[in-house]
Amino acid sequence: MTFSVDFAYETRPVRVVFRPGASVTATPDEAQRLGLRRLLVLCGSRGEATARTVADALGDVCVGLHAEARMHVPVEVADRAAAVARAVGADGCVAVGGGSAIGLGKAVALRTGLPLIAVPSTYAGSELTPVWGLTENGVKRTGRDPVVQPRSVVYDAELTLSLPVPLSVTSGVNALAHAVEALYAPDTSPLVSLMAQEGVRAMAGALPRLAAGPADLDARGRALYGAWLCGACLGATTMGLHHTLCHVLGGTFGLPHAETHTVVLPYALAYNAPAAPEALAALRRALGTQDAPRALRDLSVRLGAPRSLAELGVTEGDLSVAAEQVTGQPCANPRPVTAEGVLGVLRAAYEGREPTVSY
Repeated sequence: MTFSVDFAYETRPVRVVFRPGASVTATPDEAQRLGLRRLLVLCGSRGEATARTVADALGDVCVGLHAEARMHVPVEVADRAAAVARAVGADGCVAVGGGSAIGLGKAVALRTGLPLIAVPSTYAGSELTPVWGLTENGVKRTGRDPVVQPRSVVYDAELTLSLPVPLSVTSGVNALAHAVEALYAPDTSPLVSLMAQEGVRAMAGALPRLAAGPADLDARGRALYGAWLCGACLGATTMGLHHTLCHVLGGTFGLPHAETHTVVLPYALAYNAPAAPEALAALRRALGTQDAPRALRDLSVRLGAPRSLAELGVTEGDLSVAAEQVTGQPCANPRPVTAEGVLGVLRAAYEGREPTVSY
């Protein structure tokens, strides 16, 4: 890459604890370190058993468990959780689970100012960013606010052992998308580039091992390490076309978050490839390939992930609606975002064909 001294890099205070079993052994210590004595544990219904284990470890410091996290954080769900936090007199929250749980924790922090501890059980990476998202009337809004950045992140690879392989794969590719966009973001930097390449290398290497042996704790740990780095890249940079597309598809059509990122990523990268040669060179090094968009698609498809938006329930008529919404939003992207270009990306992703730069 061409080195330039003309860049800025900003990071926010966050403490990371990374070890097997840390969700139970370290979360109470992190609460004590932050001076928190009345914690509300947040999770989704599917992750309630895991969250109860964390709540039990907190003991009397836990004042309740709220298991109503939902995908894309509907605004009414966020309002209800914030009301519960106020009602129990919480002085902080612990979000246990994937992107939905951590997203809910961020929404509560945004509304109340309460500090957040994140205990991720997937590879979403949201725990390393000041980015929040809320969905209202079929429209997903996102923003950045330092108040939503978790104060502590507790990474425990043992928590991910129960994550089914299909969701592990799509969650991992979702994390890869954070690093990919960070490489060509307008506010990228040499440090972000190093983290992104290492994150991509770690995740792309871990996912096949994890799929072959779901109980392989080392592979799970490497994937979690990759997710950490990829999430940190997203937290330090501005999102582009890929994330804009996925937020529209998720918020408007209710598509599953990780699966949508997995399908869209190769096509958004192929679209931006002509305008981001240094990013493509970095990805080639990290993936050991000359065709990064195809390699990313082949990786996910080989491991059983969905290959098209049609598989996720998108109809052909939805494409023009999504394209119109995407082109109506500001987007920091290396290649101009045009209605024709966005529709081309969506059509290719809808059909699941080989990613090319022709659209």
